[in-house]
Amino acid sequence: MITSRHFLQTTLLRSRGGLPSISSSRSLSSDLPRITERRPDETGRGGRASDAGVKVCVFGATGFLGRYVCSGLGSNGVQTYIGSREDEFAYRHLRPLFELGRAKFSYYSSRDRQSMADLISDADVVVNLVGKYYDTKALEDTQKFPYLNYKVSTSVAEANVEVPKTIAELCAEMQVDNLIHVSSAAANPDSSSEWARTKHEGEQAVLEAYPWATIVRPTQMFGHEDMLLNWFAVMAQRFPIVPLVDGGHALTQPVWVDDVAKTINRIIDDPEKFEGRRVDVFGAQDYSYAELARFVYDITGQEPVLSDIPNPVVKYAANVMQYEGAPMLTPDMVDLMSEDYLPEMTVEGYKAQNQVFTMKDLGVEATPIEKLAFKYLHRFREGGHFILAKGYH
Repeated sequence: MITSRHFLQTTLLRSRGGLPSISSSRSLSSDLPRITERRPDETGRGGRASDAGVKVCVFGATGFLGRYVCSGLGSNGVQTYIGSREDEFAYRHLRPLFELGRAKFSYYSSRDRQSMADLISDADVVVNLVGKYYDTKALEDTQKFPYLNYKVSTSVAEANVEVPKTIAELCAEMQVDNLIHVSSAAANPDSSSEWARTKHEGEQAVLEAYPWATIVRPTQMFGHEDMLLNWFAVMAQRFPIVPLVDGGHALTQPVWVDDVAKTINRIIDDPEKFEGRRVDVFGAQDYSYAELARFVYDITGQEPVLSDIPNPVVKYAANVMQYEGAPMLTPDMVDLMSEDYLPEMTVEGYKAQNQVFTMKDLGVEATPIEKLAFKYLHRFREGGHFILAKGYH
């Protein structure tokens, strides 16, 4: 018999009309899946603790975008196979996103095709989120002074081209129904950035091996773990001067990472509709890097010196910083920040054609950056969240 104080208070409130009574016909709107239509073979009432009747394999699930994609898959009751090249601590944050038994975690090596094939196994849909903006390096012994050398263990080209190509080839060999490859709006064979060039090469390699793949092209993503708004705040913590490459005049159109994840989950819900098509995902408004910097520091209250520094000069510092574990700045990032990072067409241009989808076509509205930035940038304020309120300092 339950006699807790909380239970008695709740019962009393209901008897006085303070809380709605629970009935078997209550609304399930908060529990319904975010997918557009229920599948004929889906079991359960939809959402968590249900079986959506589809199996999805995700490569790159431990990354920035991956956790949001997995959150949507878990909420929709999708059986998910998650591969990781690291130990179990790398994906422990993904486990609570799924009901017990709805996610399978496996180790794979990007240089071992069989381990990747085992991960794909009987998946209906494969999602590739793998990408890298810097070469992973490790120290090795040498015979000559200084007896140490940095060797590249995983290059940008391998992560952005070879891995997607291998995944696409395996999907074709194993007759996987659908493949979703996440590329980038910056993918360009003529870019000065190696990252942007390899993103384009990876996209072409995927389409060559698996022509009916769905290509998702997001612009720069912002969110709690981003390397965009957080980049400016962390740089201001570490250095008195924050560089604006070539004055920070290049434009970018950031999109909320969860909007990208929602778009991918909508594609997973009806993948045949998007076979061989491209989906461009972008934010509500474009900004220059200089505008983003001032926007961030207006929230955080930080006061670094924003300095207009030419690309070649910034690279001097980037050549040193690139040897950090997860570098804040690399020479290739400097090149990328010198170019516009925008969708291929204007809003009117997308409306006038029918070859490329946008996330709006899938029912996802772009979330303004102003609506979310404060939620995760206020932590950089000196003195904490309530420093400007009377009575808290």
